[in-house]
Amino acid sequence: MNVPPVQPLEHRSAEALRKAVLGGLQLLQSVVVGKEVQVRRALATLLAGGHLLLEDVPGVGKTTLAKGLAQLLGGTFQRVQGTNDLLPSDLLGVHLWDGTAQAFRFQPGPVFCNVLLLDELNRIGPKTQSALLEVMVEGQVTLDRSTHPLPDPFFVVATQNPLDHAGTFPLPESQLDRFSCVLHLGYADPAAERKVLRGEAGTERLDRLTPCLDLEGWRLVRHQVGELRLSDPLLDYAERVALRLRQSGSFCSTRALRHWLKLAQAEAWLSNRDFVTPDDLQATFKDVMAHRGTLDDRRLARAERRDQLGRLVAEVPVGWKP
Repeated sequence: MNVPPVQPLEHRSAEALRKAVLGGLQLLQSVVVGKEVQVRRALATLLAGGHLLLEDVPGVGKTTLAKGLAQLLGGTFQRVQGTNDLLPSDLLGVHLWDGTAQAFRFQPGPVFCNVLLLDELNRIGPKTQSALLEVMVEGQVTLDRSTHPLPDPFFVVATQNPLDHAGTFPLPESQLDRFSCVLHLGYADPAAERKVLRGEAGTERLDRLTPCLDLEGWRLVRHQVGELRLSDPLLDYAERVALRLRQSGSFCSTRALRHWLKLAQAEAWLSNRDFVTPDDLQATFKDVMAHRGTLDDRRLARAERRDQLGRLVAEVPVGWKP
């Protein structure tokens, strides 16, 4: 399957934009095989303007998925391998003395890109992790009283290994809360794994992927996603679920609630609807909230946490009318 060449923005309708994105999604699902739901949710996170956290043991396709998303988006891509000696300046950049101009000149770091892959984020020390807080929320870097905006769109994909692996640091709640969605890929089923072993899918097939929209097209899609209707009864339902979650002792910030609504909007847009339903909220709830809470972070599959969240959302009445 080939993605049609990118056309000028003025010649593309909303339906044409959706068709291009869905075509890219289908291609990505042919590379990251056997994980159709997770791949769609990862793309929805990109459309929602959020950031994605991939948690799992090494070697199950996390980096392949991240690279595939980068190739669909196009623009600039940077990969940073997490190590415990990585410094904030290694990510953000640094001011260097320019002898010719007799002034300090800002040298941008790898965060100045459209897609940033942070491989093994939890191998980065706490000081450098903190350097990402402003980057992920405000889309800018402040150094030496100077503010430098990041490219738009800006999308962070981070991978995390189990905390009982050597050389890892736990991510603080403030860092986790900046990720819209957490996904667990797990081992591939035998049929999908056979395709990877034969070279019919996986990293060797990333060259199949090309940008399905230009950057202006992606910005327009994000705008369309954000314009999808959120009715008052739907917001009432979301707030009741958030209240129930907080009363149970779990962490649920206003930012987390906003991430949930935006991801539901992205799923509705992919389904060719101009409004969000409780089904969209329920489908995305566990992926948005599973990394926020107090369970043992070494169980990165978070199966117990997801079961707990599934029971909680089922207990809250919808009380919604279209």
